[in-house]
Order: sequence, then C-alpha cells, then structure tokens
Amino acid sequence: MGMATEKLELMTTPSDLHVLREKGFILEKIIGEGSYAKVFKATQMIDETRHSIMACKMIDTAQAPRDYLLKFLPRELDVLIRVNHPHIIHVSNVLQRRAKYFIFLRFAENGDLLDFLTQHGALPENQSRLWMRQILSGIQYIHALNIAHRDLKCENILITANYNVKITDFGFARNVRLRDRDIFSETYCGSLSYAAPEVLKGIPYLPKLADMWSIGIIMYTMLNKALPFNETSVRKLYEKQVMRKWRFRTNVVNQLSTECKQQVTMLMEPEAKARPTAGSTFNGAWIAMDQKLAKLTFLEESLLKQAEEESQRKERDNIAESEVERIAELRRKARGKEGLKVLKTNDAMYGKSQSILDNKE
Repeated sequence: MGMATEKLELMTTPSDLHVLREKGFILEKIIGEGSYAKVFKATQMIDETRHSIMACKMIDTAQAPRDYLLKFLPRELDVLIRVNHPHIIHVSNVLQRRAKYFIFLRFAENGDLLDFLTQHGALPENQSRLWMRQILSGIQYIHALNIAHRDLKCENILITANYNVKITDFGFARNVRLRDRDIFSETYCGSLSYAAPEVLKGIPYLPKLADMWSIGIIMYTMLNKALPFNETSVRKLYEKQVMRKWRFRTNVVNQLSTECKQQVTMLMEPEAKARPTAGSTFNGAWIAMDQKLAKLTFLEESLLKQAEEESQRKERDNIAESEVERIAELRRKARGKEGLKVLKTNDAMYGKSQSILDNKE
C-alpha cells in the first residue's frame, strides 16, 4: 500500500486528495496514463453504506501545451457536460482545482474492445451485431447534437460488467455545425489505422463522415481480430484505402452473412459522401437481421429526439453562441478560486434514466 500511496501523491498533492475526499471521492490507483492526463480507479462514497467504483481522469493543465488548453480541453469538457446516453460513458462529476481537472466517469469493468478481442479472439457475427448496434445508437445521438467524435477506435469502446459497450474519450470531439452550415475540419485527428482517406489526404473533411469510416474499421476488427490495413506509411495506407485493397480473413469470411460483409464494405467506402450515416446503418439490412436490435429503446429514442430538437432550435433561432463563446464561458467558470469548482454534478434526471437502464447494464 505504501508504494501505491507514494505514487498517487506524486501525481496529485495531498491537499488535492484531501479536498476530493471531502467531496466523497477517494483516488486509489493509476490504471492509465497519457502525456498530461492520468486515469485512476476511484471510489465515490454516496453515504455511510453505499459507494460506487468510478474511473477518474485527471488532467494537469500545468503540463499541457497551449493548443490543448485553448482548443481541445474546453471542447472535451463542453461535450462531456452536454451528452447523456446509455452507450456513451457517463460522466457524473467534473471538478476543477487550480490547474487540475478531475473528470469522474463510470468504471468499465471489462476494459476496452481491443483488450477484449486480444483475450477472447474475433467476435461471432451475432455479438458484433449487438455491440455495433449500441455504438451506432451512441454515434447517431452525438451526430444529432452536431458533435463528431474524431477518434473512434477499439481502445475507445469500453465494456461494462454486463457486456454492454460505451463510447469514451472525447478529447478530439468538436461541434461540426454553426449557423446552419456544416463546418469542415482540417485537424488530423485520431489513430492512423482508423483514419479515413480524406483525413490522411490532408484536405478539409466532414468529421461525421470520417467517424463512419472509423466505425467500419471497428466493425472489421471485431469480426477479424485484425485491422484491414497493416501499413505504417501514410501514402501506402491511403493508396490501399482508395483502391479498396482489403479483404476478410480466410478463417472468418465463410462464416459471415452477405449482409454483414456488405455493411463493412459500405462503411469502408473511400468516397466520403457515399458512406452511410449512423442512422441509416442502424436501420440497415444487417442490424435488421435480429429484430430485437432493430428498434431504438424508449430511452434512446427520447434522447435522440431531444438532441434533434436542441439542434433544430439552435438553427431556427440562428443562435450565434459559437463554440468559441461557449469555450470562453467554460474557461471563465474555471478561473480563479483556490477551492474546488464543480463544472458538472450528477443530475437528478440521470438518476431517473439510470433506473430504466439498470436492467440491461
């Protein structure tokens, strides 16, 4: 225990730990590290008898470059505060103290999809269909809010104790519509293996369509336990993508339905505008092969409707509150005081929706 505590205190100060403990959060051990973020396993004490296991992403802005502080971090916080969906990792609390942000998320007991494939091998088509349906439901929701993820990959799909999937890591996410126009993106985001051809080419691209390519790579990887392209050179990878130089592995190709193979092919379409949307993929022939999966649940449907209404309202009112203004507001809120600031806390609404989900979580 001594070593673990020492390591914990190197990452956070004793006073950070004390202030968090007063709020009911106990950081335990590091379970992941990035360049200026650490992920801890944590416990939230709800009352004397109840507690829940959480993950805590701690971002130390003192270590981070200016571009990240001014653009990517505020975007990530903005998205995490806005989204609420059964297949997107739930953020219950966002706290800020001095240069550090503490983002408390649901803990995924079964790790990420890449770990799962490594341990268990390629997924049977039925299991892939269930998890793809859940991913598509989450992406349809964020796309309806006019948010693109821009870093979809197997490592960012988490698996819960009950084997449901949750999309995580909104570090590259951004708003993709402003004053009734789609915003093209020019930032090279995400991992090479999952990046769409238009992203690799370095031309302005529509981020929602690039997300759909990445979903195609995830689907292929689930079914094959391998990536479709094995190239480290950007030029060679791009050439293979546009020439459709990929195929299913020989040990799985004969076990997959025609609809399944067609679905992967449609998603891995080099021409971005010809790719299906999340909604049309959800409603497509492959998901429909299992009628139980072909409909949104009552909760998914009401959240999607809310997201669509919010987007329409913004367009109708021609709301000029741009991403820049929202980010500036977030940074103003986070400035100043020495104490602990609460940027998001678990709302009563989520408690209500959670009871509907608990049956299947």
